[in-house]
Formats: sequence, structure tokens, C-alpha cells
Amino acid sequence: MALNIVWIGFVLIGFVVALAKLLQGDLAIFNRVLTALFDTAKTGFDISLGLVGIMSLWLGIMKIGEQAGMIQAFARAMDPLFRRLFPEVPPGHPAGGSIAMNFSANMLGLDNAATPLGLKAMRELQELNPAKDTASNAMVMFLVLNTAGITLIPTSVIAIRQSLAADQGLAGFNAADIFLPTLIGTFVSFVAGLVAVAWVQRIRLWQAPILAFFAAFAGAMGLLYLALRGRPPEQIAQLVGLLGSGLIFSVIVLFVAAGALKRINVYEAFVDGAKEGFGVAVTIIPYLIAILAAISVFRSTGCMDVVIGAIAALVTMLGLNADFVPALPVGLMKTLSGSGARGLMVDVMRTYGVDSFQGKLAAIIQGSTETTFYVLAVYFGSVNIKKTRQALACGLFADAVGLVGAILVGYAFYH
Repeated sequence: MALNIVWIGFVLIGFVVALAKLLQGDLAIFNRVLTALFDTAKTGFDISLGLVGIMSLWLGIMKIGEQAGMIQAFARAMDPLFRRLFPEVPPGHPAGGSIAMNFSANMLGLDNAATPLGLKAMRELQELNPAKDTASNAMVMFLVLNTAGITLIPTSVIAIRQSLAADQGLAGFNAADIFLPTLIGTFVSFVAGLVAVAWVQRIRLWQAPILAFFAAFAGAMGLLYLALRGRPPEQIAQLVGLLGSGLIFSVIVLFVAAGALKRINVYEAFVDGAKEGFGVAVTIIPYLIAILAAISVFRSTGCMDVVIGAIAALVTMLGLNADFVPALPVGLMKTLSGSGARGLMVDVMRTYGVDSFQGKLAAIIQGSTETTFYVLAVYFGSVNIKKTRQALACGLFADAVGLVGAILVGYAFYH
């Protein structure tokens, strides 16, 4: 129901705005909207098609891990925490291991690995779901924590900043200086999402395993910061890439080795899992194209510009500092489209300078917010969930708090 309302709203509001522009003399407005709409439909199909290979690979690996008992081992290791956050998931269920691996991949910024693992977890949660067209409590919790997931190091943002700094002639520029504020911003978003869902589902967060998780995460953040502090951006990117790729490949080797030791047919297990991956990738095509089409109408008609203009006018009227407004579109667009937000971030950095307050704030926002509508459409679409319950509201709440947190952190560090 929530996505239905949003979808209708984006299309109808976009049409009204386009009609108003036509009456003002913009005769090319509908041509631009249709061009963007068709391009977006092609993009949605290309994304899904590109996901086929990745899904087949990862679900093949996951099938090996499942038959070798490794997924169940991951689930048992995370059971003290997940038993509190996902009380509907039985102890040792494979969904627990998939969720743990998905969160780990997200924290390392490994999108190509995180998405298939997340889709695998969603399918396993669907097996436990008594109402197949309605999101369960566990699904809502998983999706919101996924959209508000913690990213330890925004490697892609650092790489873009370094490239633009070279173009702008900034010698010795530290592109990784946004590491700590971005980490704080994404942590704020994660906590907001967790609190929102816990409040709706009446989950007590003041429990030892949950507090231990936060303590362990804070300790890991501190150690990572100390290990990377003062290193040049190229070395940071190299170390982070080594950490992420090394961890993921180690998991693959571990699964294969465990399967060999248990004398299962590893090759056949991989092929069985890969077949599932093809089916999942095809299933999400209509859902992904649907949400991207609505977003395209909202963007191409200029509705996003209207929203930004209204916010800027309100901030100015209240007499507040409006230096953050040029970077605000990045956060609003990130909820709708990751690539669109990335383009806006680059535009801010080129316009104001990669080392400006606006440029740094755009980078922090890009690294600490998530594409809620995209994740909602893909994850729930993969298991044919029609009724998303509180997932969208809680996800948008986490996005909003994360965006405000990113702006405040940006002011605290750079203004």
C-alpha cells in the first residue's frame, strides 16, 4: 500500500508540474519526460540483467556453504544478537547466517556481494513468513537495517574525491578526510532505523547482546580509525580493497574447503544455487523498472528542484545558515537513486570545489545514506511481497535522521 501511494504520487505530481511548465512555454517538457522514462526502463532492465551473473555466482557459493553447514555456523555465532532483533527466526536457521554475511558485506562497502546475500536472506525469511504477500516483522527489521546499514569506509566516494582533486589542481589533497564524519553519519542512520523498528515491534534494545554489539562496533571503529589515520588516500583505498576482497574470497575458500571435507558434491551444489540466482534476478525486473520509472518522472519534471527551492526559502526565512542547501539534493536523491545522487555529488564538488564545505558535506551525505526505495522494491519484489507494512516509514525515518545527522556532523567538522 505504501509503495502504491508513493508511486501514484510521483507520477501525478510530476504530470501536474510538467503541465504547469508547458503552460509557461516549455514545449519540450513532455519530450524530456518520455525520453527519461524510456531510458530509465532500459536502465532498470540492464541492472537486473547485470545482476544475473552476480546472483548466480553468490547463490551458488551460498548453496555450498549451506550444504557444508557453514551458513548454520554463521547463524549460531550471531544467534545471541539476532534472537533479540529477529525473534521470529528460529535459532540456527540459515536466514541468520545470510543476514550476518549481508551486514558484513555492507559494512565493507561490497555492494556486488551484499545485494545477492540480502536477496538470499529475504528468500529464507519468506520461508518463515505465514502471510506470503505481507512483510513479516523479521523482514521489516532486516530491510530497514539494510537501508540504514553501516558502511565503515566509503571507498567509492574517496576515489571520486581524489580524482576531482587532481582535476582541480589540489596537490597533497587528503580525499579520505571525510572518513570519520561519514562513519558517524551512517551510524546515526543505523541507530535511528533500529530504534524505529524496535519501537513499532516492541523490541527491548536495553539487552546485553545488543549493547555488546554496539560496544564491539565502537571498538572496531576506533581501531580502524587508528590503523588508517594519517595514511595517504591511495594507501587507504588499497588497504580497504584488500580487506574487503580478502575477506570475501576467504569466505568462498572456506565454504569450498568445508564442502570438500564433508564430501559433498561441491560442483553440483554450486550449479543448483546458481539456477536459483537466475530466477531471482528475473523476478525483480518489473519491480525495479516500476520504482525507477516513477522516480524518473519526479526528477525529469523538475519536482526535485521545487522541493530544494522550498527548503532553501524556508531556511532563509528562519534566519538559519543555508550553506548546506547546495548539498541537500544529494541526500534527497540518494533515497530515490544511488547513481542520481552520485551525479549530484560530483556536480556540487565541481561547482563549489572538492575541498569546500559544500563539497565535503555532499561526500558525507553520499557515504552515509542509502537508496531506500530501490532496496525496498528489489528486496520485497524478489519474494513478491505486496504489503510492506512499516518498512517504508521506518526506512524513510532512518534516512531523514541520517541526513540531518550528516549535515550536523559536517558543520561540526568543517564549518
